[in-house]
Amino acid sequence: MSRCACPTFLLGALSLGLAGALASPATAQQGAAEGAIRLPEIDVAGRPPLGVAEPTRGFVATEAIAGTKGATPLLEVPQSVSVVPRSAIDALQAQTLGEAIRYQSGLRGESYGPDPRADFLLLRGFDAVDNSIYLDGLRYSTGFAAGSLETYGLDRFEIVRGPASVLYGQIQPGGLVNQVSRRPTLTPQGEVRLSAGDFGRAQAAGTSSGPLDRNGVWSYSLTALGRIADSQVDKVGNDRVFVAPALTWRPDNDTRLTVHAYYQRDRTQGAQFLPYRGTVTETAFGRIPTRRFVGEPGFDKYDITQWGVGSEFERRLGEAVTVRQNLRWAHSGINWRQTVGTGLLDDDRTLSRISYVTNPDVDRFQVDNQAEVRFATGPLGHKLLAGFDYSTVRIANPQAFGAAPGLDVFSPAYGSPVPLPSPSLNTRQNTAQYGLYAQDQIRLGERLVLTAGVRNDWVDSDTLDRIGGTTQRQRDTAATARVGLVYLAPGGLAPYASWSTSFLPTPGTDAAGQAFRPRSGEQFEVGVKYQPPGGESFVQASAFQITQTDSLTTDPNNPLFQVQTGEIRVRGLELEGVGRLARGLSLISSFTYLDPTITKGAAEEVGNRPAGVPAYGAGLYADQSFDEAWGRLAGLGLGAGIRFLGNSTTGNAAHNVVPSVTLVDAALRYDLGRLGREFDGTQVAVTANNLFDTTYVSRCTSDTACFYGNRRTVLASLVKRW
Repeated sequence: MSRCACPTFLLGALSLGLAGALASPATAQQGAAEGAIRLPEIDVAGRPPLGVAEPTRGFVATEAIAGTKGATPLLEVPQSVSVVPRSAIDALQAQTLGEAIRYQSGLRGESYGPDPRADFLLLRGFDAVDNSIYLDGLRYSTGFAAGSLETYGLDRFEIVRGPASVLYGQIQPGGLVNQVSRRPTLTPQGEVRLSAGDFGRAQAAGTSSGPLDRNGVWSYSLTALGRIADSQVDKVGNDRVFVAPALTWRPDNDTRLTVHAYYQRDRTQGAQFLPYRGTVTETAFGRIPTRRFVGEPGFDKYDITQWGVGSEFERRLGEAVTVRQNLRWAHSGINWRQTVGTGLLDDDRTLSRISYVTNPDVDRFQVDNQAEVRFATGPLGHKLLAGFDYSTVRIANPQAFGAAPGLDVFSPAYGSPVPLPSPSLNTRQNTAQYGLYAQDQIRLGERLVLTAGVRNDWVDSDTLDRIGGTTQRQRDTAATARVGLVYLAPGGLAPYASWSTSFLPTPGTDAAGQAFRPRSGEQFEVGVKYQPPGGESFVQASAFQITQTDSLTTDPNNPLFQVQTGEIRVRGLELEGVGRLARGLSLISSFTYLDPTITKGAAEEVGNRPAGVPAYGAGLYADQSFDEAWGRLAGLGLGAGIRFLGNSTTGNAAHNVVPSVTLVDAALRYDLGRLGREFDGTQVAVTANNLFDTTYVSRCTSDTACFYGNRRTVLASLVKRW
């Protein structure tokens, strides 16, 4: 799709709210009945259970937790916030975070193509994989050792765009994605899902939850998945085992304690590092096939085992005070060996390669303690949140690089021995973070909501070089803040403005041995949200400017080191809409425009777009459910989507361009209960992503490191729900 076609998506997003407002009351009732997300049960005191956001209506959410660390209407959060609920995940049959957020504004997922190692994504132009992916409000990702959590174990994704350090501490200024796990319910429910698809995928999954006693004091949840699969790349598998139990204790209406855990084991391999010439452009022998494996069978592997055990406690102390604690202990261990391509030789067909070996172990402990107080001062109503969080991360990180034989990428002959390289790096890093924060949501009457927050963080890290025998200690401290004002106009319109900051520690030293300062970010954002009464649609538009200072750039006097003179500014416009319209039609639409610019740094970089960051993105997805009013079509569901992925560059200075691409997705499902009562609760579903099997390059991090995007993937599922 050409650039001029993007306003089509803009028009769709703007029209979505109007169409939702015109939907009839009957449509609203139908939406509540059809929503795939469970409704939170109401306790005997008439209040929703603790820690549960309002239910979604189809694809539409009315509340989120991540934006304020408490269930807050989306209209009242002075930043752009989105929710991808379980119903949308199921409709798309999304198997990864990248697949689930394909139609969200401001995000670009799957930047390394079909790479199962981790969820590589950009958020408002900033890399989000290292520290911006959360699980149940606590940090999940820790760089390349993070892994990728099974999407089937999640209830929804919450996306907060822009700096979020005031509540979460060290984080990139682009925002965060909070993964919310399935939790025990007071209503018995569950499903079994059998799936099969392209590249030899065979998968079985199931989830069940409900009370364990008559009074609902104890309730449980159990989710599990097993998969055997290959991938679009020859000799690369994608096998997984996942299990996640949870147990909740509710002795009364004011107390809730949930203990939960997850275990996941993956057996796969790393992404294929391919050259720009041979993927984006042709060699004398054509383009390298997308299925080409450029590693060595028997040597390459990426085996990761991860688990986590945690608890969530919440207690109401009367009507005004609530205390909470959220903690998790987690571990990740990886056995990674890979033969990595480093560029084509002059013959245009031999790929030079190196070997890479690492076995990182990561242990994480996190606890977040909160107290929420509701009170009034004259005409002002307050919801004050005060908290203290603490985390420790221990990373053992041995790495080794060595030589490897070349490979003919057009006629590969595998089997050349790859010697294990000698250690190049062997460190053990211990990091401790302490954070104190306070946030006040102040309401003046029924129309004005002011959100103000402040935080201070202390970060201590010790890095032991096991080869050199030296230890480097670094201590960082930073204060961050957020102020935002929302006007809740009649009819569901909510214009807002906000200012927020972020910080991110930068490990390492310059050529003089001076420790790097934390990178800091600042954002100004204005926007408008619209959600008519009934919550059948939600539309938001935002304009923002983010500036990150103290970024690293090459030292002009010593190219082997870096200096902190870099600055990146990202200006952008985002439009997004989701809604249940008349007669069973649901829409998701988005449009993103970014103007990312290197404003300070090396002379050859200043004024350029940062590598790998697209300027445009857009998407439109429509889902049609047919009920009895459609006659013989009753029970059928159809989905179709179109995505535009804008171009990007291969470097900050002299660079090549990775072209834009337009992709089409499709889905079909049928309720077998229409065929007879014995099939009640049974559904078949088929999805096809990249329907026309378009070949494209997702991203290049340099001219010698390009990654093909996902080819056509068809997945069929048989689902039994109760």
